[in-house]
Amino acid sequence: MNFHLEFTPRQFSTTIHHQDKLLLVGSCFTENIGTKLKQHKFSVLENPNGILFNPVSIANSIHSYIANKQYTAADLFYQNECWNSWNHHSRFSHPDIEACLRIINHSQQAAHDFIKKADWLFITVGSAFVYELGNGEVAANCHKVPTDKFHKRLLMINEVVAGFAGMLEALFSVNPAIKIIFTISPVRHLRDGFVENNRSKSTLIQAVHQVTGEHENIYYFPAYELVIDDLRDYRFYAEDMVHPNYAATNYVWEKFVTACIDESSQHLMKEVNIINGARNHKPFNPGSEQHKKFLQTNGEKINRLLQQYPYINFEEEMIYFQS
Repeated sequence: MNFHLEFTPRQFSTTIHHQDKLLLVGSCFTENIGTKLKQHKFSVLENPNGILFNPVSIANSIHSYIANKQYTAADLFYQNECWNSWNHHSRFSHPDIEACLRIINHSQQAAHDFIKKADWLFITVGSAFVYELGNGEVAANCHKVPTDKFHKRLLMINEVVAGFAGMLEALFSVNPAIKIIFTISPVRHLRDGFVENNRSKSTLIQAVHQVTGEHENIYYFPAYELVIDDLRDYRFYAEDMVHPNYAATNYVWEKFVTACIDESSQHLMKEVNIINGARNHKPFNPGSEQHKKFLQTNGEKINRLLQQYPYINFEEEMIYFQS
């Protein structure tokens, strides 16, 4: 008897190459994938606005990168002894307004420069619920402002489709060759309620599939389905029963690698993993000849990889292995 029905996504018709540049935007699941890509030495720019959950804020952030929007004091508000932006995660908040603007605008500039030459845009949407301010603006982050200051509502499918369609039109106008991967976050937003979470996810799924079906260079990766329908067990959730745990995230990552990354890059990733393992090795006797030989051997491995792949940044690793 089979107690587990494994689901293997089909390989993309165009796959990611190791030297490609990837912009990642969206929910905390985006950052899970981004962390693994960076560990494997991909060129990644991750969440220039911080974590974003709803499609309106994600689309607005992409528009702002394209236009290189520079924020001013008028775009910020003061709450909980910090200056904050409705369009940014609280990691950008700061007690000093000039410091807050400097952090935000530095990230905006970096995203503007990156998006024009990016090969891939990876978008993870988490929720179709939005929190609107009195002027109708959608807050990307509520910054612990009391909920009675917002109007919460569930987006309609056509709103999500229209928002992403406008975003894609602007994106292709500045970077016609960019390829996009959409995915739905498997994180369950149970604060909205069980029924409401499923309504939200179904809205996102329907909208994203409608968008991906209209463009050649847009793909869908089924992270949500892999956790909900393949793993399908609370063993694969963290203690909060909301976030996928380490095992689940690794499972989705392995499927992502197989479906989305080309074979030669997968081979290189294994080589990088060997370096990572050696870098994280804790020596029993750092002054021994054996450990010195270990450092030398791995330094030589890095040099060989750099001869083949000179674009990879192994600066930190070389410092360690030459110490």
